[in-house]
Amino acid sequence: MSRSIDYGKLMHNAMRGLIQHVLRDVRDNGLPGVHHFFITFDTTHPDVEIAEWLRDRYPGEMTVVMQHWFDNLVVEADFFSVTLNFGDQPEDLTIPYDAILTFVDPSVEFGLRFESHEEEDEDEDEGEDDLAPFTEVTDEEVKAEEDDKPEADVVSLDSFRK
Repeated sequence: MSRSIDYGKLMHNAMRGLIQHVLRDVRDNGLPGVHHFFITFDTTHPDVEIAEWLRDRYPGEMTVVMQHWFDNLVVEADFFSVTLNFGDQPEDLTIPYDAILTFVDPSVEFGLRFESHEEEDEDEDEGEDDLAPFTEVTDEEVKAEEDDKPEADVVSLDSFRK
């Protein structure tokens, strides 16, 4: 039986949880100080909900800014939604966390970058040959590896002292 631990996916899930936590705090308490967010997301994600004119204008990805004016911030387990102003025209957006490509708070020089699903799939295919999956190692394999290592030379530092 072989299995692998997908550390990249685990890290992405943890970082998306961080974004959810931050947005929940902003929903409950407002943006503190000079904090503001640049959030870039994949507009082709099937669960992204934006106006058709925005999708036409940003057919691949879009960056929104949450700073001075935003309204109706809703934070759920898998997505958040918010109303933002585009040239004096309020628009509702629903953005799943797994559609987020970057999340940046430039006021504190903090940023997260996520690989797109296509890049992750390609990396997984390439990585299969490069990395062995996580497997249990037997005591015999550990002993055999230790036997193959040369013994370390011990050097006394006394000869270098004055």
